[in-house]
Amino acid sequence: MVCLLSLTGCFRGQEDDAPAQGKLSGRLIVSGSSTIAPLAGEIAKQFELLHPGVRIDVQSGGSSRGIADARRGTADIGMASRALKPAESHLTAHTIARDGIALIVHRDNPVTMLSDAQVVGIYNDGISNWSQVGGNNAPITVVNKAEGRSTLELFLGHFKLAADAVRPSIVIGDNLQGILTVTGDPNAIGYVSIGAAEYEASAGRPIKLLPMGGIEASVANVRNGSFPLSRPLNLVTHGPVSPLASAFIDYASSSAVNDVVEAQYLVPVSR
Repeated sequence: MVCLLSLTGCFRGQEDDAPAQGKLSGRLIVSGSSTIAPLAGEIAKQFELLHPGVRIDVQSGGSSRGIADARRGTADIGMASRALKPAESHLTAHTIARDGIALIVHRDNPVTMLSDAQVVGIYNDGISNWSQVGGNNAPITVVNKAEGRSTLELFLGHFKLAADAVRPSIVIGDNLQGILTVTGDPNAIGYVSIGAAEYEASAGRPIKLLPMGGIEASVANVRNGSFPLSRPLNLVTHGPVSPLASAFIDYASSSAVNDVVEAQYLVPVSR
């Protein structure tokens, strides 16, 4: 339980007035997925403008943290950029957007596509030079996600790779770290959120997204359902939630934030 000392005492997402009165107040802690955190942060800013008595603290750290914090009550709301597992059926997922996972390379890399078998070969060290897949004669810098990141779990599952079979050159945490690593190394390959990659590419980062299964890695193809590796972006709760947490989840799931979702190069779920 998250408690704050105030004139109103100790609360977890407490509010002074009913949501219908539009006078919510209190503090929420939202933690977890680094893919969702930038979106949740922007939504939180808008929600705070609507409710000046509310403060929302958004903390990243990975989907595993979001699940654990929601379960333990150390956060009012967790963030998980994947569907819940059967063993997590005691939790409730509230989908606020959709995203995909894309392979990225440096913009100057001549390789424009990789087969699934080639991706597996690169990540299990069977392919160690770009010349083996039609690129330059240069060693491949393999960028992998750290444990606890749903992007890692979904990537390994899609390509049927065992975690202990991956031979990374570099292990990174959040999406931006992965993008910056590839930006700084023309021989690197990594995988990150499609939304994050398209956003950073549009801002001038020298990266490009590779197709997967012959399908272009794009927000448009996540939206139309054709991209093979997509996922829900979920806010996660455990048991009954406070009126304040419920109001924030309802707002984050509504069409009122579609412009914020799209500005983050993600796919809205509410129309």
